Amino acid sequence: MAAKRAGLDALDLRILRLVAEHPRSGLLEFARLLGVARGTVQARLDRLAADGVITDFGPGLSPAALGYPVQAFTTLEVQQASREHISRTLAAIPELIEAYIVTGPGDVWCRIAGRDHEHIQEIIDHMLTIDGVRRSTTVITLSTVVPHRVLPLAARAAS
Repeated sequence: MAAKRAGLDALDLRILRLVAEHPRSGLLEFARLLGVARGTVQARLDRLAADGVITDFGPGLSPAALGYPVQAFTTLEVQQASREHISRTLAAIPELIEAYIVTGPGDVWCRIAGRDHEHIQEIIDHMLTIDGVRRSTTVITLSTVVPHRVLPLAARAAS
């Protein structure tokens, strides 16, 4: 097994941009666009995946297009001893898009998606029934200013 190489180089960044911008293209097309051998692209992608830089090759899905246009961020205050149980129970909620244990006010930040405001309320009410969850604070999103992105960070890492 090859040793992990720290950081990204210019070719890694070009490959990451192509994969992000043209996810349905194949290795031969990437190799042609980059001017390198198909095996080079494959080896780089394999290394980037093995190093944990690439975490997913799946399609990005839109909650709104799936019928869940309302998103909210909910902060849960929890009993610290119950964190493991709470994490497992939260993972079983399909409308929970992501959750993080955080420092500062609140203990767990959750991003949820619902069909409408009433559905968001139902999701929050369900979260409040989890043993160890003390209270919640929620804000509803109005619009997306900057969508989830990592390529600018990859560019910074490669420079």
